[in-house]
Amino acid sequence: MGAEELVGFLVRGLVDNPDDVDVQPLEGDASLVLEVSVNADDVELVKGEDGETMRHLKAVVSAAAGKRKTIVELVATHGEAEEEE
Repeated sequence: MGAEELVGFLVRGLVDNPDDVDVQPLEGDASLVLEVSVNADDVELVKGEDGETMRHLKAVVSAAAGKRKTIVELVATHGEAEEEE
């Protein structure tokens, strides 16, 4: 399992709308950037309290990637966030 598949697998397990998860790899010479987009309602689930879930996700992916630098970024959302009144 590559880094892209690992991130997709882990994020889909965190969110309420797993079909909206999309991971786009951006290959560089010495690094890999994984742009993760999720449903707007799931952004906070991926970020976690004070960004803790995202930090742990990045740590797991970094460990799995070995020597290649891998960066995980939550960059976009799909769908509409529900407005609170």
